[in-house]
Amino acid sequence: MCDYSLESYQSRAAREGEVYVTSRFPSGSIGLVAPEDREIAVCISCGARLTLENLSEETRKTFGVNEAEKVAFVHLREGLYRDGVEFANGLRVALNRLGVGVLISLADIERETPRREQEQAPAAARTVELEPAE
Repeated sequence: MCDYSLESYQSRAAREGEVYVTSRFPSGSIGLVAPEDREIAVCISCGARLTLENLSEETRKTFGVNEAEKVAFVHLREGLYRDGVEFANGLRVALNRLGVGVLISLADIERETPRREQEQAPAAARTVELEPAE
């Protein structure tokens, strides 16, 4: 899925074996692009398992995560930006909060139910919505 803030841009579905990078679009939203074509937003299905690499020091400190993390792609129920990831520690973070330059690869493109939804825990309880990263 691509965040509604990216609807005005050309987009395509993610493909297994590709590596993506977070990039800021002219609207100010951060989305995924293939490094060889930064004009097209890449959309990922909710529940897809991803590997994040190159997380900034600020991101690591803010969210208590490592430079590389396995996550699930999720749709956040609240906040301005709805595309997000769920870390192994249960924290859900809007994609916009990760900043630009994060490398993302698909560990599993098949749609799965994220762990927190399986547990029926309130989604907003651990969702982080802060001001968009500069």
